[in-house]
Amino acid sequence: MAQRDVILQGPPGAGKGTHAEYLKTHMSYTHLSTGDLLRAAVAKDSDLGKQAQGYMEAGELVPDDLVIDLVAERMEQFDCEEHFLLDGFPRTTAQAETLTAILETLDRERPLVINLVISDAEIVRRLAGRRMCPDCGTICNVHRDGLDIGDKCPQCGGELYRRSDDQPEAIHNRLEVYEQDSAPLIEYYQKRGQLVTVDAEQGQQQVSVELAELAQGRRPC
Repeated sequence: MAQRDVILQGPPGAGKGTHAEYLKTHMSYTHLSTGDLLRAAVAKDSDLGKQAQGYMEAGELVPDDLVIDLVAERMEQFDCEEHFLLDGFPRTTAQAETLTAILETLDRERPLVINLVISDAEIVRRLAGRRMCPDCGTICNVHRDGLDIGDKCPQCGGELYRRSDDQPEAIHNRLEVYEQDSAPLIEYYQKRGQLVTVDAEQGQQQVSVELAELAQGRRPC
C-alpha cells in the first residue's frame, strides 16, 4: 500500500509535534501546522494574514473560515503534491467536513487519521514538567532532561520558564475543552473508516515507528 496523507489527532501533551517532526524528517512529509501557517501569513502581510492578525492581536481565536482558507491555499503548493501531514487540525467536525470537501476537490485520497490516546494523569505529568526557552523556543522536560525553571537552555543559554497554561489547573481546563470538541470529531472519522488509535504512552521512538508503519500501510489499521 502506498504512503498516505496523515492527520494527527490527540490531546495536549500527546506528542503530536514530536511525532510530526519524526515523520517529516524520516518520510519526507510536508508538515502543515495551522499555527505556523498563521504566523507565516502575518509575516508575509498577505490578505489572509492581515485578516488573521487582527484576531491574534486581540487574543481571539481565528475564525474557522480563515484557518481553512490558509490550509487550502497551502495544500495547492507544489511541495504538498506528494504527501502532507496535518498536526492537530481539524479541531471540530465543521472543520473536518470542509477539509473533506477540499480534498475531494483536489482529487486526493482520504487521509489516515491517527488518534494518539493517552491518560489524563500522564498528560498532566508531561505538561506540568515542560519547560520552554523564551529565546529560541526549545522545549525541555523536568522528567526527561532534569532541567527546571531558571536553568539554562541547552541550545542557546536562555533562562527556562513554565508557560502559564502548563499549570496543573490550566491543563485540566484544556483537557475538558479538548474532550468536548474532539468526541464528535473522532466519531466523524471513525464512521468514515479513516481512524486508527495509537497508545501514546509508549516510548517516544516506539510510537514514532508505529506511526510510520501505519502511514506506509505496513501495519493493519
